[in-house]
Amino acid sequence: MATSSTPLTEQDIELLRKEFDARSVNRLFQNAVTGNPITEVALDRSVMTRIDRSMSHRLDKWPVTNQKKSGRCWMFAGLNLLRAGVMDKLGVKDFELSQNYPLFWDKLERCNYFLQSMVELADRPSDDRTLSFVLEDVMGDGGQWNMFAALVTKHGVVPQSVMPETESSSNTSAMNKNLRSLLREAARDIRAADGAAAIEEIRSQVMSAAYRILAIHLGTPPTEFEWQWTDDEGEFHRDGTMTPAEFRDRYLSIDVNDYVCLVDDPRPSSPRGRTFTVDHLGSIVGGAPVRYLNVPSETLKSLAAEAIKSGEPVWFGCDVGQMMERETGVWDAGLYDFEGVYDTRFELDKAARLEFHETLMTHAMLLTGVDLDGDTPRKWRVENSWGDEKADKGFYTMNDSWFGEYVFEIAARRDQLPAELQAAVDADPIVLPAWDPMGSLA
Repeated sequence: MATSSTPLTEQDIELLRKEFDARSVNRLFQNAVTGNPITEVALDRSVMTRIDRSMSHRLDKWPVTNQKKSGRCWMFAGLNLLRAGVMDKLGVKDFELSQNYPLFWDKLERCNYFLQSMVELADRPSDDRTLSFVLEDVMGDGGQWNMFAALVTKHGVVPQSVMPETESSSNTSAMNKNLRSLLREAARDIRAADGAAAIEEIRSQVMSAAYRILAIHLGTPPTEFEWQWTDDEGEFHRDGTMTPAEFRDRYLSIDVNDYVCLVDDPRPSSPRGRTFTVDHLGSIVGGAPVRYLNVPSETLKSLAAEAIKSGEPVWFGCDVGQMMERETGVWDAGLYDFEGVYDTRFELDKAARLEFHETLMTHAMLLTGVDLDGDTPRKWRVENSWGDEKADKGFYTMNDSWFGEYVFEIAARRDQLPAELQAAVDADPIVLPAWDPMGSLA
């Protein structure tokens, strides 16, 4: 609907100044804000003093990992879920699966997935919204549970000692920039190509270049390796030569394909109990698509708590930066009283925050503990992948109020779902557009 323009006039500014002067309550904060970060001024210290780190159920007996300057949180969280069972089998208290190994394959597979998308979108105009989104979003580090599961299923896993971190795996920006340039140039060439043979020649040349770039930055992934270790009792073990798939099958106590992705999307446009997918979201051509089932937040909480009680951590995705105090490692939905500082109401609920681009999934971590009062969760213990310098040696504390507002997704064992949800998982998914916030990558 067309409206007339409304410039900001000198009279408007004078009225705003007088209104501010009349709200003398803000004078209590004005000097403090000019001398301190707004988060220090708005911090509700009564919330902080009520929080303790004790949990009725706690699983972690291991140190945290560190993704450093990369966006591999979803991958770290997935590998941290898997390593808990590996440590038990190996008889050690500290062990990491290689994060560099799946990074290599994720990047290579994404290159191929992007090229396939460009072929499918080749007849769209250059300003088509889907094409523009895919071109803009190419070659980030983020991902979702289904993408992690697809990588493990196709490529296996290896110990970190077999393919250790490199400078570029811990700081991916330069590598990603060059891959983006390679792929966008390929997009131009595909759109100008004449016939399937020309497109296949472009794909072959680009994939060869992508492999070289990744091998230079990350090293060459092993096809087989010799595995031996010493357990915490000092006993030496040698298991011989094996492939990444054989290591996965022998040492993982978890089958990633036993899990389904559940989300809390409360928008009126997203019916509960329905499955969804997102257009052009994925990383492996021909792999299992990203698919999730929409359920209430209370269902996510109940299933997560039951998994922890049974001895298994829980992969989850959230909007990490909201209402977080990073030094102490605390999340609470009311941690900062911005309304009191600004004398202004902030009233968007979770559904409206999604609809109006105020929130989306930005980070994935692992739930390793829950504090239950009967069956009601009070708070949660979180294994982050930001190193051990903050919080409780890298483990954070999440009040349950925060879970309801800012947690969007968990991976849950399919056989732990109620019967009606198990049946719903197999329904044909509603396809959301590529730019939908529920397609965001942690």
